[in-house]
Amino acid sequence: MEGLIPLVNRLQDAFAALGQNCLLDLPQIAVVGGQSAGKSSVLENCVSRDFLPRGSGIVTRRPLVLQLITAKTEYAEFLHCKGRKFTDFDEVRQEIEVETDRITGMNKGISSIPINLRIYSPHVLSLTLIDLPGITKVPVGDQPPDIEQQIRDMIMQFISRENCLILAVTPANTDLANSDALKLAKEVDPQGLRTIGVITKLDLMDEGTDAREILENKLLPLRRGYIGVVNRSQKDIDGKKDIKAALLAERKFFLSHPAYRHMADRMGTPYLQKVLNQQLTNHIRDTLPAFRSKLQSQLLSIEHEVEAYKNFRPEDPTRKTKALLQMVQQFSVDFEKRIEGSGDQVDTLELSGGAKINRIFHERFPFELVKMEFNEKELRREISYAIKNIHGIRQVLLTGLFTPDMAFEAIVKKQIVKLKGPCLKSVDLVMQELINTVKKCTKKLATYPRLCEETERIVAGYIREREEKTKDQVLLLIDIQVSYINTNHEDFIGFAKMYAAAELCQVSNELNLCPTAPSAQVIRKGWLTINNIGIMKGGSKEYWFVLTAESLSWYKDDEEKEKKYMLPLDNLKVRDVEKSFMSSKHIFALFNTEQRNVYKDYRFLELACDSQEEVDSWKASLLRAGVYPDKSATENEENGQADNFSMDPQLERQVETIRNLVDSYMSIINKCIRDLIPKTIMHLMINNVKEFINAELLAHLYSSEDQNTLMEESAEQAQRRDEMLRMYQALKEALAIIGDISTSTVSTPAPPPVDDSWLQQARRSPPPSPSTQRRPTLNNPPTRPLSGRGPAPAIPSPGPQSGAPPVPFRPGPLPPFPSGGEALGGPPQVPSRPTRAPPSVPR
Repeated sequence: MEGLIPLVNRLQDAFAALGQNCLLDLPQIAVVGGQSAGKSSVLENCVSRDFLPRGSGIVTRRPLVLQLITAKTEYAEFLHCKGRKFTDFDEVRQEIEVETDRITGMNKGISSIPINLRIYSPHVLSLTLIDLPGITKVPVGDQPPDIEQQIRDMIMQFISRENCLILAVTPANTDLANSDALKLAKEVDPQGLRTIGVITKLDLMDEGTDAREILENKLLPLRRGYIGVVNRSQKDIDGKKDIKAALLAERKFFLSHPAYRHMADRMGTPYLQKVLNQQLTNHIRDTLPAFRSKLQSQLLSIEHEVEAYKNFRPEDPTRKTKALLQMVQQFSVDFEKRIEGSGDQVDTLELSGGAKINRIFHERFPFELVKMEFNEKELRREISYAIKNIHGIRQVLLTGLFTPDMAFEAIVKKQIVKLKGPCLKSVDLVMQELINTVKKCTKKLATYPRLCEETERIVAGYIREREEKTKDQVLLLIDIQVSYINTNHEDFIGFAKMYAAAELCQVSNELNLCPTAPSAQVIRKGWLTINNIGIMKGGSKEYWFVLTAESLSWYKDDEEKEKKYMLPLDNLKVRDVEKSFMSSKHIFALFNTEQRNVYKDYRFLELACDSQEEVDSWKASLLRAGVYPDKSATENEENGQADNFSMDPQLERQVETIRNLVDSYMSIINKCIRDLIPKTIMHLMINNVKEFINAELLAHLYSSEDQNTLMEESAEQAQRRDEMLRMYQALKEALAIIGDISTSTVSTPAPPPVDDSWLQQARRSPPPSPSTQRRPTLNNPPTRPLSGRGPAPAIPSPGPQSGAPPVPFRPGPLPPFPSGGEALGGPPQVPSRPTRAPPSVPR
């Protein structure tokens, strides 16, 4: 039992070097109270020395971890001044002030970094206390405006730990109901299992008043009760009054005061030392098994990571070579997994890697191809010009002898050349995604910054090389298609069929007949928001849309049972709508080219998606259904000329013929290009980059820089490794320290809960102030035995007798202070259910 507090002191030393990085709760006592409540005086009385800074305002600005150890000689040690012993306690005060200013500066600021002070003395019992800054309300001087919150957060950081006992210091000359210390203690310890009350300044109360009901644990009961102390006044401190003389005066005060003499043996600094020592020892013994388990679990959690650091030698060339090989291999595996789609780290926020490249191949690239076909008027005008230019001067004479081969080839070649833009754009998109994938994969190489930079530079440079070769190949494919127009292709409709189709179309137009409707093939399904419905009519709402080759329908939900509307696609076009600053959605609109209402009373149907990618995907699907984007054409003069061409029936027939031929042949080219371009990009870019990373990256790294430069660790990684190793050693040392301690001793149970049911009535009115609690009278002498009033719920004396000790007429010599080896009494016991009337109403 006596070795438990020194054991915790050794544990605190083992973890002190780790600071706030150690999240273990060591058993300790935290001293909490308002400014000028007497916290520092209580600590000095426990040590019997003046060693704490004094002054007005906030003096304690850093937590002071005070370890008191019983020894034959008297001296002090600071953890930050190892090896130096302080025998002059004025130097101890100066060192505390200097160390506080070193961290917090001179502007009355605070810091949660503790100062560790160990005091060896024959006049102390083994204790570990933490002196915390006093609770303040108003910032003073250069203090920040939130100084109250900063101090509160620091105090809560300590007292919220389950292994911390709370010493709540409250002056007797203030109302106990307004005690900041008790309020904070109640927040973190509502059952009162860890709170010990200390009442100071009993000698400064108004004449005729006392704090008897508080000290007897009647006013605001605590499980562990209250202990009263009398500190030196400011006049005594200024006059250098000896603390031993102050302790004698404290003893005399309690023995001579009529309200406290019956409990004098349970009051004063020596008794407070004894109780704190006993309570802390019991608390340590109770929490030691759980503390050992926490140490072991934390040790196991870091053991795997520390295992790689144990034999770590930064300058070992073998280690550097092995690490370089492992890093490059891991980078290669990660890159391939991200492209192939089997990565261990799946991105749930956006498409990336192989999934995004797949979307480029099958949505973005086809969309760009289809966009090239929508300008019907321009195409017809070009065909008209081509026919007339081919006839030349013979136009009037030889119109009937016209063969469309030359005009057809000229128009087709021009349309094929236009495909170069979308093809090159798809190569750029894939290249950018490959570089983004490389950047994501190099994040795992962040341990070695130079290696990360070089890997990214080499691979990105190779990707750009392959981009140039891929573009050359793509352009070559387009040139190949231009070089020979294969009119014998099995899917090409041919000239004879085109003449028949043109005649049929012309007859249909004259008779105003509708062409055969395409099959109702479902092209796309998905959720869209109708954005332009007014608030009076329900506002924007999300529906389930189904797009077919002939209509756009929307339903209430994806079960497709309740159809809201079906919109035919005839004469519809699509255009972009600017994004509103009030909305995060991306919008596009459908409208009728004949200026008719599209939906009910609306000229436009605005549809909204969550991202621009969804908008582009829906546009591509609408293009497949024949709904083209709107393109403002202001070529009125050209259109007029085109209309002049159309006035010739023979020319109109030839234009229609070639238009159908071009449409048939370009569908063959588009199908071919849509198939070949992704294959070309996959072969010349993606597969080549994977092979380069697997086979040649390591050689390029060796040739770029020296291995020692590449494998130089980052400062953050070196710091983390050192912290983990120190944490591991501290945990092992802590387990070794507590490994030989037997925890099989019988634990003393905590005091039972205080029955304060008799206070229910009193709580309806404000509690009486200590300054007007009771006035001693001759009819109620303080020496009256308590047996007639029933057992009082005050802290019993450690002695065997339960009654009050006899009051001497003259204070005799004080007994010697109990040493650390003396047996301590049991913890204070409070009856669980008093069998008497409220103590404030005598029988």
